[in-house]
Amino acid sequence: MSVGLDDVIAAETVLSHVDGEAGRLIVRGHDVEELAGRRSYEAVAALLWSGFAEEDGEAAVRSALGAARVAAFPVAERLLPFSDGLAPVEALRLMLGALPDASEVPAHILVTAAMPVFVAAIARDRQGASPVAPDAGLGQAEDFLRMLRGAAVPPEHVKAMETYLVTVVDHGLNASTFAARVVAATRAGMVSSVVAALCALKGPLHGGAPGPVLDMLDDIGAERNIEPWLTDALDRGERLMGFGHRVYRVRDPRADVLKAVANGLRGGENRIRFAEEVEAGALDILARRKASRPLKTNVEFYTALVLEALELPRETFTPVFAIGRVAGWAAHVLEQESTGRLIRPQSRYVGPVPRRAA
Repeated sequence: MSVGLDDVIAAETVLSHVDGEAGRLIVRGHDVEELAGRRSYEAVAALLWSGFAEEDGEAAVRSALGAARVAAFPVAERLLPFSDGLAPVEALRLMLGALPDASEVPAHILVTAAMPVFVAAIARDRQGASPVAPDAGLGQAEDFLRMLRGAAVPPEHVKAMETYLVTVVDHGLNASTFAARVVAATRAGMVSSVVAALCALKGPLHGGAPGPVLDMLDDIGAERNIEPWLTDALDRGERLMGFGHRVYRVRDPRADVLKAVANGLRGGENRIRFAEEVEAGALDILARRKASRPLKTNVEFYTALVLEALELPRETFTPVFAIGRVAGWAAHVLEQESTGRLIRPQSRYVGPVPRRAA
C-alpha cells in the first residue's frame, strides 16, 4: 500500500513531468528553464492546450484571454460587496464559483482570463480602492499588474511577473491538479474542476509557503542572527520555510529561475543578498541535522522575494500562484475529459468487521 498515493500512477499525461531525482521539470516537451523568461504566458498556455482546444498559437490565445478578461470584470464588480470578511483566496473561490458552466466563451479561456481580474479586484478592494477594468490589448501578466496598481507597469516588472507565471504553470500531478482531474472525470465541467483545484491549493501543505518565507526573513532580521535563529527553529521542531519538497530530492529547478528574476528586480535595494545568506545557512544546518532527508531550496523561497519585489501583498501570494497555475489546471481538465474515464481508486478497510450469526 502507498500512503498518500506516493509512486502510484494515476494518469498518463503529455502535459508535464517532474523528475525529482534529477531536479528536472519538463512542460510539454520543454525544460522549464527553456520556457521561463523566454516565452510569454500566452505562448505556454497555447502549448499546454494544443490538441485539446480550438485556439491555435500564442496570438489566438492572447486575443481570446484579453476579450475574456473584459467579460469577467462585471462578475468581480458584482461580487466584491459579498467578499467582505473573506480571505483573498476565499473571495477568489466565491468569484470563480459564480462563473457559468455554459458560456459563449470557452470554459478554459474564461477561468484562465478571470483569475487575474478577480485577484486584482480583491486586492484593491482590501486596500480601499475601486477595481480597475481590464485592457484586452495587453498580455495577461502586464494587465494583471496594471489592474492591481491602477497605473502603467515598468517593463522589468512585467517580465518578472510573466517569468513567474510561466515557471509555476504546471507541475505534474500535484494535489490541486489531481483534485481538478478527479472532478473533471465526473464530467462536472471546467469551472467546478478549477474551483476544486483552488480549494486544494488553499491548504497550507500545498500552496501556503511564500508568505511564511518572508515572515522567516523578517524574524531573522540580520546576518548575525541567521545561525542561532535557524538552530532554535529546528530545536523547536519547526519547518524552515522554502526548503524541502515532496518530490524533488535535489534543488528545485524553478528556484534557480526565480532567483535570477529576484536578483534583477530592485538592484541593491532588495533582500537578495541577505536571502542568499539565509539560504546558505539553512542548507548547511539541514545537511547536518537532517542528513537522511535531502532538503534543498524549493520554488517558494525565491517566489517570496519576487512577489515582494513586485509589491504584492503577502495575503495575495496564493491567489497569484493560481493566476499562473490555472492554465495548467485547465489543460489537465481538458486532457482528463478526453479520456472519458472516471477516477475511482480503491481503499483498504481497516475498521471492525461485524460478527455474523451462525
